[in-house]
Amino acid sequence: MLILSLATIATLAILLGSGVWIAFALIGTAWIVLAFFSPFAPGPILASDFWGASYGWDLTALPMFIWMGEILFRSGLADNMFRGLSPWLNRLPGRLLHTNILGSGMFAAVCGSSAATCATVGKMTLPELERRGYDSNMAIGTLASASTLGLLIPPSIVLIVYGVVTEQSISRLFMAGIGPGLMILTLFMGYLVAWSLLHGNRRGLTGQDESRLPLGRKLRQTLELVPILLLIAGIIVSIYGGLASPTEAAAVGVVLSMLIARWNGSFDAAIFKASLFAAIRTACMIAFIIAAASFLTSAMGFTQVPMQLARAIGEMGLSPTMLLVALTLLLLVMGCFLDGISLILLVTAIIMPLVDAAGFDLIWFGIYLVIVVEMSQITPPVGFNLFVIQGLTGKDIVTITKATLPFFLLMLLAIALMHLFPEIALYLPQSMTR
Repeated sequence: MLILSLATIATLAILLGSGVWIAFALIGTAWIVLAFFSPFAPGPILASDFWGASYGWDLTALPMFIWMGEILFRSGLADNMFRGLSPWLNRLPGRLLHTNILGSGMFAAVCGSSAATCATVGKMTLPELERRGYDSNMAIGTLASASTLGLLIPPSIVLIVYGVVTEQSISRLFMAGIGPGLMILTLFMGYLVAWSLLHGNRRGLTGQDESRLPLGRKLRQTLELVPILLLIAGIIVSIYGGLASPTEAAAVGVVLSMLIARWNGSFDAAIFKASLFAAIRTACMIAFIIAAASFLTSAMGFTQVPMQLARAIGEMGLSPTMLLVALTLLLLVMGCFLDGISLILLVTAIIMPLVDAAGFDLIWFGIYLVIVVEMSQITPPVGFNLFVIQGLTGKDIVTITKATLPFFLLMLLAIALMHLFPEIALYLPQSMTR
């Protein structure tokens, strides 16, 4: 088992390190494992797994939600959110820095992509916050960290991928992401308030009070949030109430996002075409990785390595808490080198037997896994959000990483709280209409 495990890890590391596409790296690793360490022919298994991974009905929600996010990405949504939120945040300690957190949370709920959330909200907020005298490190930290919630707050592309490969209800996963997502938003805002009261206000790092706008203007700017709030509420309520499946809700979301974009005056044939082709490219890439990961899962299953690994760790007698600590450390290390979807797929291919044996609820574990993936988005060297921020600001990775460190630690706290109180993630899915 040790030789096979080392050979698998080495092969995957070499392929990924050489710049091979992730899907091809997964296929190559699985092919070598089957060809050299099992009596089974790789070809028929590859064909069967690719077919089985490509026709699932749940998978159709993926391109629709991606398309919805692409449409809204091009519709001036970030500008509307900033104008709608800013008049009401000036009296809160931290003032307009909270627009990064709340704006990212709102955009995450209609986008599902961490990088798109970071880029869209950042293009609007970072120049404005810098112009108004806010601390640049805190602006970067709040944006990079809060935008990771695109992976957790429904509709989440990563949760769809996890639900497909583990055969869990995507509707229940979406509902399970709401409580932890709101908890992380609250932790971020609480830290920002404490930082402002203890440090930022005294050093003039939280801008100037701009709350003296006429009430009528505040209300007019707030009205710009109404279409987005209705879109979010419509998707969540329809899924929670059992009125629509995630795929049906995604289709309705695409239509409503087109109407919102048209209402903003920024939707035409060029935007329709650009958003459609961008969604196709992204969805095909993810679907290809899912199929390749399915092949790797089968290959590992034929070699019995996951079961032997689960048995070996089980014999160590680790408590569920210590096992969770060990898994978190392992996943954070892996997340330094892999993107979120690849990390999810590799984990489900290798350690799910161990998770089953430990008695973890698979809905709860999916949310835990997504939070760890969120943390990897702000962990070098492959922290996608760090690269997005670097492109927006021109600052070096070390500076950006230091700015995100407090929020990284808050995510660790969120995992601990969710472990102590699993109802944070499980209450809504358990109370759904059956």
